[in-house]
Amino acid sequence: MEMQQFYYDNKIVKNFIYATIVFGVVGMLVGLTLAFMFLFPNITDGISWLSYGRLRPLHTNAVIFAFVGNAMFAGIYYSLQRLLKARMFSDFLSNLNFWGWQLIIVAAAISLPLGYSTSKEYAELEWPIDIAIALIWVVFGINMIGTILKRRERHLYVAIWFYLATFVTVAVLHIFNSLALPVSGMKSYSVYAGVQDALVQWWYGHNAVAFFLTTPFLGLMYYFVPKAANRPVYSYRLSIVHFWSLIFIYIWAGPHHLLYSALPNWAQNLGVAFSIMLIAPSWGGMINGLLTLRGVWDKVRVEPVLKFFVVAITGYGMATFEGPMLSLKNVNAIAHYTDWIIAHVHVGALAWNGFMAFGMIYWLVPRMTKSSLYSLKLANFHFWIGTLGIILYTIPMYVAGFLQASMWKQFNPDGTLTYGNFLETVTQIMPMYWMRAIGGTLYLIGMFTLVYNIIQTVRLGSKIEDELAEAPELIKISAGRVKGEKFHPWLERKPIQLTILATVAILIGGVIQIVPTIMVKSNIPTIASVKPYSPLELEGRDLYIREGCVGCHSQSVRPFRSEVERYGPQSKAGEFVYDHPFLWGSKRTGPDLLRVGAKYNDNWHFNHFWNPQSISAGSIMPGYKWLFDNKPMDVSLTQKKMQAMVKLGVPYTEAQIASGLDDLRKQAVAIEESLKNDPDFVKSYDESKKKAEARGEKFVPMNEREIVALIAYMQRLGTDIKVKDIAKK
Repeated sequence: MEMQQFYYDNKIVKNFIYATIVFGVVGMLVGLTLAFMFLFPNITDGISWLSYGRLRPLHTNAVIFAFVGNAMFAGIYYSLQRLLKARMFSDFLSNLNFWGWQLIIVAAAISLPLGYSTSKEYAELEWPIDIAIALIWVVFGINMIGTILKRRERHLYVAIWFYLATFVTVAVLHIFNSLALPVSGMKSYSVYAGVQDALVQWWYGHNAVAFFLTTPFLGLMYYFVPKAANRPVYSYRLSIVHFWSLIFIYIWAGPHHLLYSALPNWAQNLGVAFSIMLIAPSWGGMINGLLTLRGVWDKVRVEPVLKFFVVAITGYGMATFEGPMLSLKNVNAIAHYTDWIIAHVHVGALAWNGFMAFGMIYWLVPRMTKSSLYSLKLANFHFWIGTLGIILYTIPMYVAGFLQASMWKQFNPDGTLTYGNFLETVTQIMPMYWMRAIGGTLYLIGMFTLVYNIIQTVRLGSKIEDELAEAPELIKISAGRVKGEKFHPWLERKPIQLTILATVAILIGGVIQIVPTIMVKSNIPTIASVKPYSPLELEGRDLYIREGCVGCHSQSVRPFRSEVERYGPQSKAGEFVYDHPFLWGSKRTGPDLLRVGAKYNDNWHFNHFWNPQSISAGSIMPGYKWLFDNKPMDVSLTQKKMQAMVKLGVPYTEAQIASGLDDLRKQAVAIEESLKNDPDFVKSYDESKKKAEARGEKFVPMNEREIVALIAYMQRLGTDIKVKDIAKK
């Protein structure tokens, strides 16, 4: 049989590896900065683009899409070519994929600190960047499928099944969750509202973890672990069961992020049932990975690459045991909104994704530079200090989570809350936050060790060039099943049919959960007393989103005695029908805000946003001094925002839109007048006015500044329901 010669494209793999390392350092540095912000909340005092609320989405996006995303592309581009015995379909598409992805990352790194955010977790980027992501993802898919179609290997190896499922599912998730109505070049509103938006977001959010952080890395596990161990995969049959059951079950699990919320009970229960089932395929994959090392455990002792892979797979097993456990309602009642979830997420991120990426880099770079790793000792040091970092990060967070939950729920014999002041909890967990920062520092030291080791390996090795390979051309055989051929081996040589089946498997769960929630009105009963936000409140809500307040505060009261006692009546589905996007949050670093309206006067909020510690001693909330700047609030889009809301079903009348700016100013002036009840406010206000006039600056009245809009929004929260409940009594 005549052999064909061709070259594997190593340069694209090199580019993605370098990007992985660079953005790994950046993403982890931002994360460590955030960890220290819990200890020193005003460390970036007055600098809006370095505030916690704006940097948090930058950290999550940098780690997920920049670090893990580039590692995923590096591994796929390397393994796909060798598994198919073919160069990538198009060098142009490969480079477009690389440079397009890096430009998206840069756009995120600029836009998120500037406050351009949709607030939807792991999907904060605004609509033009979302479109770019979809386009570059399609480029990646075309390149991958084109390579599969021109392959020289008949059967598609298990890793490729996971790559195909990743491509299809991420495309579906991203497009449906990102559907939004643009108001301007960098502002849009989710087309979904309230409960429906929450369901779609966590259908996306959970499955972004499933199909961006898990399935592609399982594919990489199935390629790189056998290669590094020089052993075949433990079980072919187990890999088939693992793949199909995982992609079918995973897609249903999103609602477990919304237990005890205003989401309909049937959707919550479906999420719980499938989440519990998920442990079987997840652990099947972990077992398949670890048992691949049978007979070579002696190598694990001396080879750092295998050490990284073993801890990565073990971390995957721990996280995927914990996930189903956290979806049990009685466990979720304790863990949700606490630092337990932070620990859970970082077991997956630091161990599974981080260590899998490090092991892959340590394995790939020496082979591509035709040399050996510069220092095995440094790689081993990286492994041990990274492992210690994970332990010192996660264990204190588990302890903090248990402490938070137990303190929030404790009652005195007379029925009052034992720890009525939320800050009592915060004070108790500060030592755990110190330990987290130390653990994160150790992990980052390991990352810097990798940077030095890889630079030295590349410097001492050969230049990374395309690799010559040869293989016989694929001889086409019958499209149907050959005599004696079982269904799955036939499917493995039919990429189109395999992709279609995978698409059907992932669509079933999403359709059954989402369509009824959107289409059947009885799922979301409306409440007559709930009215649309006033123009000023709408602007204040957008400022709340811009500043990332949802990262620390929830707006969803669960039906527990402790929460109702602490915050007020539980959430009702009809409260959120005008919320584009929903703002239920997923973490309570601070108290829930759903019923905060009218709880404090305007001066309390004014002083609290200026200097939280002056109002609440021991608070770890930063100040928001830029909201007070002597510049007018931008209201140029207010009427456009109201018109967009009308298109989304919010019942503003034409008269309300026409008088929108006048109504905004009236409400703002009323808030300024109420602020003047405080003599200290009047004194400092008059002084700042004199200083501005002395400098020849135009003095902007307080009623035109951003802080007033945010106060208006805070004072509105939950008042529709409170008024009704009080009237009943």
